[in-house]
Amino acid sequence: MSRRPLVLALALALPASVLAASASAADLMQTYELARAGDPQLAAAESGRLAQKEGAVQARAVLLPQINGQASYNRSKFKPDGGSWSGTSNSRDVGVSVNQSVLNFASYANLRGQNALSQAADFDLEAANDLLITRTSAAYFNVLVAIETLAAAEAQQTALQKQFDYAQKRLDVGLAPITDVHEARAQYDSARASVILSRNALKDAYEALAEITGVPVRNLKALPDNFRPVLPTDYSAEGWVETAVAQNPALKSTEFQVQSADAGVAAARAGHLPTLGLSGNFGRGANWGNSATGGLSSDGDSQSIGLTLSVPIFSGGATQSRVRQALANRDAAQDGYEQQKRAIVRNTRNAYQTLEAGISEIEARRLALVSAKAAYDASQVGLEVGTRTVLDVLINQQNLFQAQQSYALAKYNYLQNRLLLEQAAGTLDADDVQAVNRMLTVDAEAQLAPDSL
Repeated sequence: MSRRPLVLALALALPASVLAASASAADLMQTYELARAGDPQLAAAESGRLAQKEGAVQARAVLLPQINGQASYNRSKFKPDGGSWSGTSNSRDVGVSVNQSVLNFASYANLRGQNALSQAADFDLEAANDLLITRTSAAYFNVLVAIETLAAAEAQQTALQKQFDYAQKRLDVGLAPITDVHEARAQYDSARASVILSRNALKDAYEALAEITGVPVRNLKALPDNFRPVLPTDYSAEGWVETAVAQNPALKSTEFQVQSADAGVAAARAGHLPTLGLSGNFGRGANWGNSATGGLSSDGDSQSIGLTLSVPIFSGGATQSRVRQALANRDAAQDGYEQQKRAIVRNTRNAYQTLEAGISEIEARRLALVSAKAAYDASQVGLEVGTRTVLDVLINQQNLFQAQQSYALAKYNYLQNRLLLEQAAGTLDADDVQAVNRMLTVDAEAQLAPDSL
């Protein structure tokens, strides 16, 4: 999979037509475009990246010339013992000072550390964009599962209503016991409750998707009935793991954080080293009203330039303490990196295995659905000819409903796991979203009753 620069992707402005048609976005790609423009979590990550990058600018500024201007005015009087206030004196000074760090190992180390954190911030934003893809797809697929669940619940309610009516008619003509009617009525009432709960779950799923996109999304596209999943052929299981270790943005961010912590150790140790600074001053001053000069004024200019060498001798043990603290922080960062690396290896391998198992699961769930439908149809026929009871039909109807739910969940779990594998490997981008989007070709809401939404 190709990795396009994230910054370029975020810089692409969304067409006005996409925003105008936000309420009718029909597929996963359009929904992702809306999420990229309207998700506050991604916006916060972008702001955090910009804030983190300013640390490198500030660290570099310490090594550049520091220029300051000063201006002062003073007015003073003198009072001898036993005398009165007299002899007013005035003075005015203006000047410019320039200070330039010549040698400061702590500042150099701090700059290296901030540069590492700046690079880590880039990977943090990349990880946030990858997370946006999987969050959006998860919310999108949850809506599709909820739609199929509601459609199955509505079909179940319709079938059980017919079964209840059939049992009632058989009771009226004396061909069925009252228990058949009670059982059919209980199942029918339960189906009605399931429809209400499924409809509410679908509304909440839509709201969860709108929470990410910032606008309502309707007319979603779903998988066709002939969907057959395939395993990605880019890498083997170990190939995916190796790619994840090399490219996972969250792991790369932690790697640069370790580099920053290592630079912090160098900065702390530099507290034992001397610093050298260059300074220059230029000023102009004036004095007047001084009784000592007969009230005459005097003006003059001054200038100076020099080097200042500062040698640390003793700081009460603070420098040694800062070194020990920096070493502990570096060790903690290294341990955190190792823990995250192991977690990514495990998660990547598990994602591949889950995706591999999901292909077999989908086929098994599809066959289970075919069998459940055949069993239900056979029980219906058996009831009419007297070889099956109403309870048999009700049980088979419930099995059919559960098979429909499980099949829908397995299909969309496969799509989500496919994106999660790319995310773990650090190769997830908009091309992967588009590849999944091409599989979604059916109007999901067409299978619902007109008044369901």
